[in-house]
Amino acid sequence: MSCPICSKETVKAYRPFCSKRCADVDLGKWFSGDYAVPSEDPEEAVEALEALAAREEPLH
Repeated sequence: MSCPICSKETVKAYRPFCSKRCADVDLGKWFSGDYAVPSEDPEEAVEALEALAAREEPLH
């Protein structure tokens, strides 16, 4: 099995990663929103669109 971040061989202590560094890189991707689990809830879709619209409104 290879590390999903750098493709090196995994280490049992950090599986599925090869090191703490790669595990931390993966965690950072979750925190930054690079990874996301899609939702099919229509209410969440509306909330997401409203949040995007609010970000795009110019500040006075």
